[in-house]
Amino acid sequence: MDTVIAITKQPSLLQAVLEGFIDGVLILSEQGEWIHANDRARHICDQLTKGIAQSDRVPQEIWRACQCLIGSLNLYPNKALTIEDEITTGQADSYRVRAQWLTLERFQRPCLLITLEDRLQSVQQAAIGEGQRYGLTPRELEVWLRYRAGYSYKAIAAELYITHNTVKKHMKNIHAKRQMVMAIAD
Repeated sequence: MDTVIAITKQPSLLQAVLEGFIDGVLILSEQGEWIHANDRARHICDQLTKGIAQSDRVPQEIWRACQCLIGSLNLYPNKALTIEDEITTGQADSYRVRAQWLTLERFQRPCLLITLEDRLQSVQQAAIGEGQRYGLTPRELEVWLRYRAGYSYKAIAAELYITHNTVKKHMKNIHAKRQMVMAIAD
């Protein structure tokens, strides 16, 4: 089946919440048929399938976690399990996949609830929160975002068109602000 079954005919509070998540949310049947997918999940699946024109197809990397969960049903029939996996693509994108069972009233059998976390986006969100907490300037925040994403000082300098020494200066200021906030918290 290539069509997504809507959870309800009208947008519901649940659908609005699912669309608002930063993580992708996929609900699948045991056969891999899409029951629901929020926009973020669709985007991540498109990234993983590299835009191949197969709508509502579960990428193999995600389906592996689903198969592990389905296989665990016989081993642990009365235990609520969550299967986690990490997907890293050639473009340095990284996703955390979590698969667990979900019981919905409309379906006789439990469904698979898959959450897809874009690791880079999660790090960026955390860095933005830290930037606010530490009182970083906009430029310090640009440096901090890249630092938290794993960039080297050299790569930060190249991307922001600043010198290596300027990156070091910004990082020194950032660490001083972090220490000040941590000292106040103690």
